Amino acid sequence: MRSEKKVVITGIGAVTCLGNNVDDFWNNIKNGKSGIETISIVPPEPFPCKVSGEIKKFSIDHIVNKKESRRMARFTQFAIHAANQAIIDSNIKLDNFDRNRIGILLGVGSGGLPETDQQAEIKSKRGVMRMSPFFIPMMLPNMAAANISRIWGITGYTNTCTTACAASTQAIGEASEVIKRGTADIVITGGSEAGICELGMGGFSTMHALTNWQGDPSEASKPFDADRDGFAPSEGAGILILESEENAKSRNAKIYAEILGWGVSSDAFHLVQPHKNGYGASLAMNLAINYSKINSSEINYINAHGTSTPSNDKLETLAIKKVFGKNSNSIPISSTKSMIGHSLGASGALEAIVCVKTINDSVIHPTINLNKIDPNCDLDYVPNKKREQAVDITLSNSFGFGGQNACLVLKKYNH
Repeated sequence: MRSEKKVVITGIGAVTCLGNNVDDFWNNIKNGKSGIETISIVPPEPFPCKVSGEIKKFSIDHIVNKKESRRMARFTQFAIHAANQAIIDSNIKLDNFDRNRIGILLGVGSGGLPETDQQAEIKSKRGVMRMSPFFIPMMLPNMAAANISRIWGITGYTNTCTTACAASTQAIGEASEVIKRGTADIVITGGSEAGICELGMGGFSTMHALTNWQGDPSEASKPFDADRDGFAPSEGAGILILESEENAKSRNAKIYAEILGWGVSSDAFHLVQPHKNGYGASLAMNLAINYSKINSSEINYINAHGTSTPSNDKLETLAIKKVFGKNSNSIPISSTKSMIGHSLGASGALEAIVCVKTINDSVIHPTINLNKIDPNCDLDYVPNKKREQAVDITLSNSFGFGGQNACLVLKKYNH
């Protein structure tokens, strides 16, 4: 039987191409600024895609020493940076709590892909015994959660969700269940990804998933626009602190929003393409809405998966129409990826943070670069300019390769 225990969000942290903290990230997002630039992490020449959303001026030296940080993969470092922000933001005094009752549940797509790329090159050129002894603990997707656990001495429930681009949305939903079933009082959740490397770029390029845009990099990601041609790769991390309402109230915590419900489904259709009828996406949305015990008409903002690929945006639009029917045209929808690109396993967590800020600031961020109408994408995507509007309940969509779908419903917290 489902627990009626409320789960709330009390802390947030972010590392993005638009800022290495939530305030910078949100201010840039709501004002329609793009973080997509010419790619620099790898030489752009071999790849049709010349752009990316890269993290700049990044360090975790204020959290761990340089020697320790060098033994961590880039995605783990992002997660630690964002987790540190979220813990500080939540004002949790960890020493006041039983750390067996604090959990960690992150979503990660590929783990240490750049480190795998680097060590494969070393193996090829110098031999296997010249590989780093830290390669395996760098590469494993669970090591972001493991290192957060180790650094902050958190000994409770720990897990990693690896459902591709749906990973961190599903992780947040799963984290809420850990609290509802009484396994933990607090869970550090969200996701992290750092997949920009020659191996990753080559793989996505040969499957024609990335944009081939050759103009101004800031215009490369154009979800729902008729001229969209693929996603802009990016990296980053988003971390949220979830607590039972009882725990949050006991320490007089500020509460950003409530996790109202979530839903997960599988397309059972194709390796990488979404279901041709939007079946899995619409099922996940309906499951999230039904779990939340609300009517679809109560949702007044949708943060779309909105990748800027031809098939995803068309079929997500179709799925939204299936779920919301005649109300589809009246719900504002926006794509965060129009400004930060697609950070794969981290994207859902960053978009959940956007939903939190949307609820708290009554501002809906725009979908930028939406200039040419696609008749298959004919809903209200809040084109190019933010909208000031009260928002009580949000739906966030994340759809991953393999037909993995996850949707999350957040609600304004009523004290």
